[in-house]
Formats: sequence, structure tokens, C-alpha cells
Amino acid sequence: MRGQGKGAFAVAPDVADFADLLELLAELAANDREALERFVGGLASPVRRRIHDEWGWQAHGGQRVPADGGDWRTWLILAGRGFGKTLAAAQWVWERAREFPGARIALVGGSSDEVRKVMVEGPSGILATARTGEWAQWTPSLGTLRFSTGAIAFAYSAEAPESLRGPEHHFAWADELAKWPRGEAAWDNLQMTLRLGERPRAVATTTPRTTALVRRIEGDPATAVSRGRMRDNPHLPEAFRAAMAALYGGTRLGRQELDGELIADVAGAIWTREVIERARQSGTLPREGMKRVVVGVDPPASVGGDACGIVVCGEGADGRLWVLADASVEGMRPEGWARAVAGAAEAWGADRVVAEKNQGGDMVESVLRGAGAYLPVRLVSATKGKAVRAEPVAALFEAGKAGLAGCFPRLEDEMAGITHAGGYEGPGRSPDRADAMVWAMTELARPARAEPRVRCL
Repeated sequence: MRGQGKGAFAVAPDVADFADLLELLAELAANDREALERFVGGLASPVRRRIHDEWGWQAHGGQRVPADGGDWRTWLILAGRGFGKTLAAAQWVWERAREFPGARIALVGGSSDEVRKVMVEGPSGILATARTGEWAQWTPSLGTLRFSTGAIAFAYSAEAPESLRGPEHHFAWADELAKWPRGEAAWDNLQMTLRLGERPRAVATTTPRTTALVRRIEGDPATAVSRGRMRDNPHLPEAFRAAMAALYGGTRLGRQELDGELIADVAGAIWTREVIERARQSGTLPREGMKRVVVGVDPPASVGGDACGIVVCGEGADGRLWVLADASVEGMRPEGWARAVAGAAEAWGADRVVAEKNQGGDMVESVLRGAGAYLPVRLVSATKGKAVRAEPVAALFEAGKAGLAGCFPRLEDEMAGITHAGGYEGPGRSPDRADAMVWAMTELARPARAEPRVRCL
């Protein structure tokens, strides 16, 4: 951005000092990017260079260093791609080099090549984030980076954990540790090198993956965790963010790589994440392509209590079964969730509603009737445990005979939390959505009978 020539501001108008200026810039960055560009464009070049060098006001959310008074040894930035993890860590390394001129800093990546291309020479790496007048000299043959402040950083590859035996460091940056080939050995050796100075610390940056090392570091009481999503970064082009959301939004890949969620497979899960992803079809399917449509309902146990699972499933022309919609609601009284059931049935032209009656017996049918719609309702009793009921449906998914017409994150999390042993390790107290889906799928797997479509008054 260009200044306004001779009339450009030496300092911003109505700003008492530089600290106030940075505070104003941070406010504009958070609320009005266009106003920020106009404002900065009116500043003199020396002022623009100085504010560009100040990282703090430009950082967003999880890019900010945990409080200095915090008793942490590792700062774990667990965030999606494009969040700005590399930039935050590179700035943190520079801050340590300025604060401790004699500091020895370890730079550890998945490979020597990744240390060079991402951490040192990358567009958000250490060389690119030097302030005006600062420099760092990178010597690839030695794997050393000498800062103009006097600090020195040493490059290491996680492929060779033994190279971390012997050296000593004040600080460390560990990048993308979720994909380190020999992760735990490299991390343990790195920890043993952090023994210089009064408070050795490390920053670890990674896109979440459910590795033992990531779970271990995240659960360590000496770890401060920052989380974030790609869309938290206001500097990314909106077109790119929209494209990524359209391609991967709601999928396991998108939730992990873009939203920074740590998604783990539960031991003994009836539905693994791999099976769920393999069963997914992008985009919704129309009612016209379905031979039958059923709405499954898992009523809440108490008024205004748990969620009411309401899931719409259909049988395609080829006999494959599909999850079409998750219309579940939470915190509603019986008349409220009954209206939601009636609405879902009407919207999808359902042939039948299947509802579990254990939680309220005939009350379930009466509240559905009271919602103002005449619905073909089949009440079912849960004589078997949730896992036993779910296993035949899971087998349909495994065999490619059932699938998901789109993304249903909350339903999928519940499916992935039901175990063969009869336990549940998903979100919430009970898999209400998954249970409703199982009832609907079970009904569709029964031989078809002539039924009138749902009729609403």
C-alpha cells in the first residue's frame, strides 16, 4: 500500500503513542479489513515498516502465545491447514532469539528437507519473518541458522532420533509432529535436550492426527493447547476458503485437516471412520429417486432433556439404503419434537415413521398425532442393546449396501462411538441420532409392504 506523499502521517492521527496505534490496528484487523488497508495506506513509509514488523497486533486467536505466567513447557498449536501455525511458530522463535541473544534453539521436522523448505526457507518460515534490519544466516551443509541477535538454531530430522542425543537447547520448534516417522523416540530425545536456561520451552505445530504422540502431548499437564480452523485466518482468500468448505466441509478429512479436530477411532467401534468415509456420497439425493422413505425417531427420556433423534433414510432404486437427513432436535418438549418429526416426514414424503416406544409407550404415537399430522407410525420396542441392534446395519455399511448422502458430523460421531462390547464413547450421554438411524435402516431392510404416503392436514 502506498502512502500519500508529502502529506502522509508521521504517526496516526488521534493516537497518543505507538502502543495505542497497534491497539487500533488490531481492532481494525478483527473488524474491518478494508478500513485497515485505508488507514495503513495513509501512514508514512517508516511507520508502515515499523507496524509491519510488530507481529502481536496481526496475530489471531490461537496464534497468540499463552500467558507468560502460565506454567507450561510445551505450547501445542493443534490447528487446520492454512490456520497460520508455521507463521506463529516462526515468530515465536524470533522472539526467543531477541530475548535471549545466546539461545540455542532446536528446529525439528519430519525430515531435513521439511525443516529447510517449511521452517527455515518457507514463505512463513524464519527467514521470511525477520524484522527490518534483522537477518539470519542459513548454512544448509551444517544445518545451522545464525541470528543477527547472536542466537543459533540447529536443524534435526525426526527420521534420525539419535541425532538428538547429546545436544543441549534452551528452546525448540517441532513441526508437523503428527506425521513424524519415529515420533515418540524423536520427541523423547528432544525433551532431554531442553535443559538450558531457567525455563526451557518448545512450540509444537501440527495438523491433528490421532497418533499416540499427539494424544500424549495434548494430555500432558505441562502443555498449553491452542486450537484453530482454517477459516479463523482472515488473511486467506475467501474463494479458497469457500472452495475447501465445498469440497471437504463436514467430512472426516475436512474436520481434521481444515477444522483442526482430533478425530480418533474408538477401540472396538462398530462403525470405523474408514467405513463411514467410504460409505459417503457427496451431495444430497432427491426424494424422487427413492422407492421408500422412513423417518426414524428416538424420543428423549425426559421433557426438555436429551436430544430427540430424528433421521430420514431411504431405499434407492438399486436397493441401496441411504441416510438422507438428520433432523434431530434438542431441549424440546414432546409437542416440539413431534412437530419436528412431522415436518421431516412431510418434507421427504415419508412412507412411515418408526419410533422407539420404550421411553414413553403409546405416548409417543399420541404426541405425533397431536402434532397435527396423520402419520403411518410403527412403534418398536428396544428389547436388545443398542450395539446388538446396530450391528446388522453396520454390516450393510461395511458391505456397501448402505451409505450417507452427504455429511452428518454429529450423527457420524455417534455412530463411531458405539462399540461391539455394548458401550458408547461418543458425544453426549446417548447416541440418539445413531439410534434413530438404526431404527429407520432396520425398517427399510424389512420386506416392503404397500403403505400410504404420509398425509398432513
